[in-house]
Amino acid sequence: MPQSDHSTSFPSRLVGQYALVTGASQGIGRAVAIRLAQEGATVAINYLGSPEGAEETLALARTASAGRGHGEIDHIMVKADVASEQDVGAMFETILSRWKRLDCLVNNAGFQRESPSEALDIETYRRIIDVNLNGAVLCAQQALAHFVARGGGGSIINCSSVHQIIPKPGYLAYSISKGGMANLTRTLALEFAGRGIRVNAVGPGAIDTPINAAWTGDPQKRGVVTSHIPMGRVGTPEEIAAVFAFLASDDASYITGQTLYACGGLTLFPEFRDNWAS
Repeated sequence: MPQSDHSTSFPSRLVGQYALVTGASQGIGRAVAIRLAQEGATVAINYLGSPEGAEETLALARTASAGRGHGEIDHIMVKADVASEQDVGAMFETILSRWKRLDCLVNNAGFQRESPSEALDIETYRRIIDVNLNGAVLCAQQALAHFVARGGGGSIINCSSVHQIIPKPGYLAYSISKGGMANLTRTLALEFAGRGIRVNAVGPGAIDTPINAAWTGDPQKRGVVTSHIPMGRVGTPEEIAAVFAFLASDDASYITGQTLYACGGLTLFPEFRDNWAS
């Protein structure tokens, strides 16, 4: 069964932190922004395209802060295409001119397109890699430069996927982007560990989000997906957001270079639940 609502019982571990969440107009990004706000962080909500989704996230973040007794916090919206070096630079300039500091970057922006690999349009391939992987690199570079310049450490949390390690036929570009996310996380973690900067990733499984709209609203397709999940259910964005909040907090102060899979057991090779191999 889905987890119960713990919004009245979780801690306020992020008071005084400033966080940027990319791709925060919907889905996991929205849930992460709200959860960080609930725990006391001031959040920058990145979006691309029309602002309606980001405005809703902003309103929910403000309500979350007030509801937890954090008062009026200076949450903001920042429009930027994370695949654009110019946009990313301008986004960080806007944030740092307003807040003067950043403590946590959540690289969440990403998308996928289904296509037979031999027929994958090269422009679509490039766009997925640019957003999912190169966008994370561009944002990480800006965050790291700030962390190093001001001292005192910082945290980067990448939104990866179970497809960081599980192949996903028909989604070649997406799989490559998430595989690259693994080494991005580990390489930066090792390079900056001595300066108090932690870099980790979260690997969601099958989550009820707009990126999975092709099956979440179809009972038959949803049932097929659920049948492959050892825990027997689809995850919620809020459950994933809780993992991000943990990694952003001092509760994870000795964790770096890791991908924490929140996948209901999908990475446990569920087809081996029955002993067919021996």
